[in-house]
Amino acid sequence: MTRILLLGGTTEASALAQRLADTGADAVFSYAGRTDAPLSQPLPTRIGGFGGVEGLTHYLRDQSITHVVDATHPFAAEMSGNTVQACGLTHTALIALERPAWQAQSGDNWTCVPDIAAAVDALPDQPARVFLAIGKQNLAAFARRPQHHYLLRLVDAGPVPLPQASTIIARGPFDVAGDTAVMRDHAITHIVAKNAGGAGAAAKLGAARALHLPVIMIDRPALPPRQLAGSVDEVLAWLDHSGTGSDTERGV
Repeated sequence: MTRILLLGGTTEASALAQRLADTGADAVFSYAGRTDAPLSQPLPTRIGGFGGVEGLTHYLRDQSITHVVDATHPFAAEMSGNTVQACGLTHTALIALERPAWQAQSGDNWTCVPDIAAAVDALPDQPARVFLAIGKQNLAAFARRPQHHYLLRLVDAGPVPLPQASTIIARGPFDVAGDTAVMRDHAITHIVAKNAGGAGAAAKLGAARALHLPVIMIDRPALPPRQLAGSVDEVLAWLDHSGTGSDTERGV
């Protein structure tokens, strides 16, 4: 009997949840609980962490989970790493639904950096107006560059650990015309972004291209080897094969 744990938080996870619900699959959708008002899902939903590898291992066993789909954000490295370990310990079939990373195009001015600290270092010494498109978890790191004014776009309102900041509360997807207007209205000179991939948050890169703005692009974190799928259809095909592997299996 197949029972699926879908680790969500991305647009692709929500699309997969709908497809699973449409087929009547026995599945649970899990949110990390990073936002105050997560999108409702058509599957039974749990919110919050599992308690590391040990907690996730217990959950997989207690809930008789047979298949795990990791459709978390590409930068949710701790959760993804814990999932690989827990699935290995419990012999639970695992696949990651991972969207392709963005690639620089003609006209782009990207500086690629390995992590948040390097992104902070890559900002100019002179005061700038920075669109900080990295979510809310790593904002405090930029406080050591207090000379800049930061524009934040967040899903939830709340305190911001930066001395000079403006906040837009909005949920994507966004479009290039709208993001171009935002950049102009706020006189943005630099953009800092995580290479999350996907279409929903790519508009800022099109706006940067149109306005000839430099982008500091944070590379994805390294993750343990795991089976990957690039689309919802690939995940569904894998599930149809009961996780025994198919032509969708790829390395990392």
